[in-house]
Amino acid sequence: MTTAALVEAPAPLIHIEDRGAIRIITLANPQRRNPLSTAMIAALLAALQAAAGERTVRVVLLAHEGPAFSAGHDLREIQAARAAPDQGRAFFVSLMAACSALMLQIRAIPQPVIAVVEGVATAAGCQLVATCDLALAGAEARFATPGVNIGLFCSTPMVALSRNVSPKHAMEMLLTGDLVDAATAARFGLVNRVVPAGSAMAEAEALAQQIAGKPAAVLKIGKEAFYRQNEMPLEAAYAYASEVMVENMLMREAQEGIGAFVAPKR
Repeated sequence: MTTAALVEAPAPLIHIEDRGAIRIITLANPQRRNPLSTAMIAALLAALQAAAGERTVRVVLLAHEGPAFSAGHDLREIQAARAAPDQGRAFFVSLMAACSALMLQIRAIPQPVIAVVEGVATAAGCQLVATCDLALAGAEARFATPGVNIGLFCSTPMVALSRNVSPKHAMEMLLTGDLVDAATAARFGLVNRVVPAGSAMAEAEALAQQIAGKPAAVLKIGKEAFYRQNEMPLEAAYAYASEVMVENMLMREAQEGIGAFVAPKR
């Protein structure tokens, strides 16, 4: 009698945990520094799509295991693709499309997404932080867009970075590839707060609990409106925001909230 060899299933690339109304999605490939491989991108995209459809989830935290939040794209995967007859072009096109879909999904889901960073976030990993609605960093966190150092300008990370920090600061990061410490990242506007090392998750959960206490419909309409108006010329932004405000005023949440606020105090 022969015994079939046991094949160990690959470890999951992400872990998902719910703590009340907060969903924590954790990048869980610390041995490789949580690279945004095609598999990791697919796992994150699926997790975010699932969270978007769950009414009990009010805030999403994006965290990590190990010393790196994410080192960016999987360079080994990229190099391996060069063996194809087209020198990897089709794979590169697919990879960039998938990564862009992930970043757009973060913006599209109704829940606020908070990056929780205790380590290094570089290249597309820095892009991931910049794309999240909010970001909290431990004091030892570091950030960089270092592609220029290996002949690959961080063009797609540039999209998110340039929408978070001033043009001069974005260009400095992109042109030098230097690591930026957490305090500098906060000064640049890449992260909201810097907290003592090791406490980013606790601080993020407290912030998430505060946000989760707001009406879900109001958070949804506000998040969508923020990003849409931000890309418009000023006059168009006011016209669009006015329409949103009118619709919001007609919602039950606003009617009840304003009514309670203006009611005579006993």
